Amino acid sequence: MNRLTTAIKHLIIINVILFFVPKLMGMDLTRILALYFPKNEYFGFWQYVSHMFMHGSEFHILFNMYGLWAFGTPLEQMWGKNKFLFFYFSAGIGAGLIYTFVNYYQFNDIYQQLISSGITVDEIDKIVNFSISNYGDLIDQCNALLSRNPNIISYTGLGNDLAELYSFFNTPAVGASGAVYGILVAFGLAFPNAKLALIFLPVPIAAKYFIPLMIFGDLFFGVTKYSIGNVAHFAHVGGALIGFIIAWYWKKNQFKIR
Repeated sequence: MNRLTTAIKHLIIINVILFFVPKLMGMDLTRILALYFPKNEYFGFWQYVSHMFMHGSEFHILFNMYGLWAFGTPLEQMWGKNKFLFFYFSAGIGAGLIYTFVNYYQFNDIYQQLISSGITVDEIDKIVNFSISNYGDLIDQCNALLSRNPNIISYTGLGNDLAELYSFFNTPAVGASGAVYGILVAFGLAFPNAKLALIFLPVPIAAKYFIPLMIFGDLFFGVTKYSIGNVAHFAHVGGALIGFIIAWYWKKNQFKIR
């Protein structure tokens, strides 16, 4: 079993504290520490760091902390604490920035389509800032919008577009997954022939095949929107990309900081 190295031990402790203590105290730190859409009133630049220490469920934090320990430990042993922490936060922050960029692009694309259809900026702002508790509320808002704007009755997919726009604007990102994906890529570069196992495949697969397969899956689900559940696929891809760039540069130049 891998020895729990210093940086990873501290990261796990902080993550566990920020997950369980607020629950025990009846506190919700989401609006402060989760990563919100830049135009949302709850957005703060510190969230590019703080969202890495927030998790949505017990399974979410367990999966990320296991990945951090299993794949990060040999990297910290190889690189040292300081270099590992630089890598971890770079991958996590980079994942958040790429996730925001993709969301902003997709949000703006839908936003412009709505404007072109005749919906005013004020009406769109009212919907994205409306307190919606379920999908039925959003349907009611769509119907009200159509009643005020009979000229857009032929807008195909209005409900889906408004739902997606609302989701981009109001759904925050949480979790260390982006940083962990960066670690996965770095592990694959350092130990390409290490055997890893997929849950649904009984035969272990070498890291050089396993990790690209995972990243391709995230890219596929992110582009096609076939995702099951609320998963920030482009944060995973972003963390993997930043992790690859840094790990590849270090490996090529044998840059070591301890």
